[in-house]
Amino acid sequence: MKLLRYGPAGQEKPGLLDRDGNVRDLSGAVRDIDGEALAPASLDRLRRLDPASLPLVPGTPRLGPCVGKVSKIVAIGLNYRLHAQEAGAAIPTEPIFFMKATSSICGPNDDVIIPKNSQKTDYEVELGIVIGNLARHVAQADARKHVAGYCVVNDVSEREFQIPASWRSGPRSTASGARTATPPT
Repeated sequence: MKLLRYGPAGQEKPGLLDRDGNVRDLSGAVRDIDGEALAPASLDRLRRLDPASLPLVPGTPRLGPCVGKVSKIVAIGLNYRLHAQEAGAAIPTEPIFFMKATSSICGPNDDVIIPKNSQKTDYEVELGIVIGNLARHVAQADARKHVAGYCVVNDVSEREFQIPASWRSGPRSTASGARTATPPT
């Protein structure tokens, strides 16, 4: 099941992509693709819907961020060996977590606003894991019970903001937390 959000920025509606690549309107089933819709019981209900019974969305609407009302974005830096080598950094012995502003989320075809004074804007394709219900102090064996789905994400960063000399001017999260710096693909 491929859930999505479509429509003008800030006015997205919930939708579903059917097997033929058509967008179907889910407004009659859920208010938005958000925490409530991504809860296990709601996802089970949505899986039982016949996509052909849902209204067809005409034309080619703008696709918005795939999830609405995102409370936080937790990211992991230097999450593969080559990335650490490219950055000239030591391979971390444990995950490097950082936060991204939710204002960095935009639609997959929306313009990405490059930060002022940007010199080394870069992007990486990342796997986004969408958590569908509250997850605190979760045992590794229970982790998948909290995953509602996955999405592909472009993580846009300003590498110049990440070098040690510029860390004095602000937190590391400014390097990849700029407005529109996290479009899904």
